[in-house]
Amino acid sequence: METSFTIKWIPKEELKSILPLAYILNNGKIPMEVLESRLDAMIPMGYQCFGVYDGERLIGICGVWLLNKLYAGKHLEPDNVIIDTAYQGKGIGNLMMKFLFDHAKAIGCEGTEVNCYAKNKRGKKFWESHGYEPLGFHLVKRF
Repeated sequence: METSFTIKWIPKEELKSILPLAYILNNGKIPMEVLESRLDAMIPMGYQCFGVYDGERLIGICGVWLLNKLYAGKHLEPDNVIIDTAYQGKGIGNLMMKFLFDHAKAIGCEGTEVNCYAKNKRGKKFWESHGYEPLGFHLVKRF
């Protein structure tokens, strides 16, 4: 697939540029101010994000956490992954996963793991098409 898309790490000082896509990912259920506050707290914890650009336009994002867990070893966790709806179905997700997997291998990760919303059937299909397998349940308790 020949494209003019560019994939690159988004500098910390530009990370707020991901918020419009993150807002869409969460179906507008989380107010923009809350997303911004959470992002501000995530950055010092090591949150990084790469973006896919069509020229200067940010059309896709993939947040990244570097983790090390007893059951998984050193791994990357993609987070807040979304592609602008106008660009979906054009192979951009495949480009993003290649970028993610290449980076994970380059820094000595044993693999990657992802969480996917339970009702996101399209997302689940995407992750499984890239070799992810269900291992357990992601459970949440809210206060």
